Amino acid sequence: MDWNNELYNNEEKPLDRLVDGYSHTSVFRTIAFVGDSLSSGEFETRDAEGKPGYHDLFEYSWGQYIARKNGLKAYNFSRGGMTAVEYIESFAEQKGFWKKELAAQAYVIALGVNDLCGRKMEVGSVDDIDADDHRKNKPTFLGYYAAIVSRYKEISPDAKFFFVTFPKHGNAERDEKAQEMIKALYLLSEYFENSYVIDLYKYGPVYDDAFKEKFYMFGHMNPSGYILTAKMIDSYIDYIVRRNYNDFKTVGFVGTDIDYKSGLIK
Repeated sequence: MDWNNELYNNEEKPLDRLVDGYSHTSVFRTIAFVGDSLSSGEFETRDAEGKPGYHDLFEYSWGQYIARKNGLKAYNFSRGGMTAVEYIESFAEQKGFWKKELAAQAYVIALGVNDLCGRKMEVGSVDDIDADDHRKNKPTFLGYYAAIVSRYKEISPDAKFFFVTFPKHGNAERDEKAQEMIKALYLLSEYFENSYVIDLYKYGPVYDDAFKEKFYMFGHMNPSGYILTAKMIDSYIDYIVRRNYNDFKTVGFVGTDIDYKSGLIK
């Protein structure tokens, strides 16, 4: 075999190939998925009067599809309707998601829809981050988002972080908000070490009416939609690992008490 086939070429884009079998996402044995309904495998129903119902079925979440495919352990640190502000101010604490025993080697964060499109929060910038105390971050979307990252870095200092952007919807108002968010997330990935952007807006499909006819059920995805999302996120992480091999050589030691530089127990 030619091992060079495992590498990427300079012309390859993140989603040029959807991976089959084990992907390089498998370098992680534990991943936490922080997000809202679309991270929770939420299905939407309608009663006789047309009133919607919302049901988080984690087994259908894209994170769990990725976990089953790659033989890793996934935590659903998510819930329908979740926002960054609620996550940092109450939800994670109530659920025990800051516990050291739940520390993961990687965190995939997919928040923003309810913050920016629901609450109409200001996106903010990295200037909203207090480097010494995340509790003093400014009350913007990025301020709360960065506080989540900081808190998990306290628990798992060497973990890798993946920030997921909005996909493209073809709706002018929403896509404009997405552009603000994407710019902020790229700056955040530069601010925090071991951080990367999963840019579904640039490289993913357009979530237009034709897309939703096949992959949505009312306002949320159907099972095939979550499977497709799993393939995209998995393939994107695979691409990032292949493109940055040196960054991921030591992930096997993340969450252990072994100092890989010396081989000694910390």
